[in-house]
Amino acid sequence: MRLKLKLLTVAGLAGFAAAAFTGTASAAPTCANGTISVGAVSTITGPADFSEVPEAAQVVFDKVNAEGGINGCKIEYAISDDKADPQVAAQAARDLIDNKEVVALVGSASLLDCAVNGTTYSRKSVLAVQGLGVDAACFNSPNVAPVNVGPYTLSTAMAYYATNELNAQKLCAFFIIIGGTQEAYKGAIADWEKLTGQKIHVLDLTLPFQGDLTPYVIKARDEGCDAVLTNQVEPQVVQLIKTVDAQKIEGINWLFLAPGYTVEVAKALADTSQPVYVGTEWEPFTETGSEANQEWIAAMSAAGRPLTAFSQGGYLAAQVFLDVIRGIDGEVTRESVSEALLKMDPREYDLIGSPYVFGEADKHAPMQATKVMKLEKGNWTVETPEWLVLPTMQ
Repeated sequence: MRLKLKLLTVAGLAGFAAAAFTGTASAAPTCANGTISVGAVSTITGPADFSEVPEAAQVVFDKVNAEGGINGCKIEYAISDDKADPQVAAQAARDLIDNKEVVALVGSASLLDCAVNGTTYSRKSVLAVQGLGVDAACFNSPNVAPVNVGPYTLSTAMAYYATNELNAQKLCAFFIIIGGTQEAYKGAIADWEKLTGQKIHVLDLTLPFQGDLTPYVIKARDEGCDAVLTNQVEPQVVQLIKTVDAQKIEGINWLFLAPGYTVEVAKALADTSQPVYVGTEWEPFTETGSEANQEWIAAMSAAGRPLTAFSQGGYLAAQVFLDVIRGIDGEVTRESVSEALLKMDPREYDLIGSPYVFGEADKHAPMQATKVMKLEKGNWTVETPEWLVLPTMQ
């Protein structure tokens, strides 16, 4: 029997409220020298620029500091650029941990931080509230818990949406494989198969990051795919749909992950008639009238920061960290922060559709909800006003 799509409303989340983490009324966090040292390892220069993530966290910390800090403790935040270089990333983590003596990593967003530094974080007993988990190691570490859904859970969710809402019978997946992501993407499809009882029609792990996409759209057509899921980023999403239009292919739903959800993609594909869907990491950032976005919008606008999905991740990571340390009764140290994160109860936030929790586990992927957007004449429209939450697998 096909599983029904599970949707969770804000009202439905209220059931979690009794278990949500809150600081006790008597908690009084203290700090040596009046500061709490926090850091982030992010890719800022190189093949990607995730600077908006830690910079949004900086906005949150600056605002708290301007208001007097947490019980008088100011947040001292250091952002290190790993330049997408493993050696630089390793050095950045060591500097933050050993020299700056950070109590935690907050708002990091990197192509390789988790893979390179996961062992270091474990050895040094440092936890990371990742603002944007990118590589597979971010979701498979006892010391890292991202605030975003991530490409692997989101692949499962979008495949689930295709079969449960778009009635796809022949779902095909074409993935770009970079580094050690192959098993993670295969696992994402395997999870979808367990949830639905269906089998993937085509799973192609050879999609190129650059190059002619014509053979792939022809393959999708000839194999009879009625829905195609890919993990392409912004330029490739545009290229793929333009290639589909050039080949005059019809009858296929095209599904993408969060990197395809940009204003630029919508504008570039304004003339297409292809059904294009994307999954979000958080509350859709283009929905500026959404009540869930108002506090984030106010904070970013006051600081002159852009309203992007990346900035949502940094903002949320900082909020999680601040809520955790507000509940510490005593000195805020690496040990007390780690204990608070590991013992925290699930906590709701307006920007996300499933409660965030760090907790004690061998790996962490707390975010299990997305909203699906559809391209309509150069704009993104919300297809799932309520959150699409993946069912818990038995």
